Amino acid sequence: MKIKVGIGYDIHQLVEGRPLYLGGIEIPFSKGLRGHSDGDCLIHALMDALLGAMGEKNIGQLFPDTDPQTKGVRSTRLLETVAFKIKENNYKIQNVDSLLIAQEPRLDEHCFRMKETLSSILQIEPGDLSIKPRTNEGLGEIGRGAAIAAWAAVLIQLKG
Repeated sequence: MKIKVGIGYDIHQLVEGRPLYLGGIEIPFSKGLRGHSDGDCLIHALMDALLGAMGEKNIGQLFPDTDPQTKGVRSTRLLETVAFKIKENNYKIQNVDSLLIAQEPRLDEHCFRMKETLSSILQIEPGDLSIKPRTNEGLGEIGRGAAIAAWAAVLIQLKG
């Protein structure tokens, strides 16, 4: 039985005039995340963790920010592609553990919907996916409310 671990990280600047997408859902807030796609840093960290566990290219190589086809695309669509790669390479996701770091908005009340959305795309049980929201205790760009970051760790197993 072959088991592999992957980690991922992403950070995006908060800007006016964009909707805020995190964990595949829209969160009511006055700012959104700057990015070529929708800027969903939780999904981006998760994709990098999954791709890393498989020994694949990172998301910047797989979905370059120079590709007009991914301009403004929802990150859930990109995650569907990565989930297909997992299945295509005969892996099964065992679990996902993630941290979502934002001074604001408060994210606790949104984590249940994020878990439902992400576990459905990844075809895993919601109990096999953890999303832990944190603040940055007022420190740095995140603490000043200028950015949101995410970390993800995954465990995948080769089937058969």
